[in-house]
Amino acid sequence: MAQFVILFNMTPKGLADLKGAPARIDAGIKALEAAGGKMVCFRATMGAYDYVAVAEGPSDEVAAVTAMALAAQGYVTTQTLRAFTPEEFAGLVSQLP
Repeated sequence: MAQFVILFNMTPKGLADLKGAPARIDAGIKALEAAGGKMVCFRATMGAYDYVAVAEGPSDEVAAVTAMALAAQGYVTTQTLRAFTPEEFAGLVSQLP
């Protein structure tokens, strides 16, 4: 499965309902799993992002739809980065002319 790094920031709406965040995180993980993905790691963080996750998904489309569905609720904004293993990266580099 493809891996993705997802960076989250809470919106003002998310901050206003901070106590509801744990339940929303659980629901987001369940939605990813229902779409055929897997949460590898999820952390609340200090610094530029409020949460950071590493997830696996069957396709870029599943990752995009899951991230859009989370953002559409209005509690977080997301940035999703496609992550390549060293082996995948080596395969990509081997295709260079």
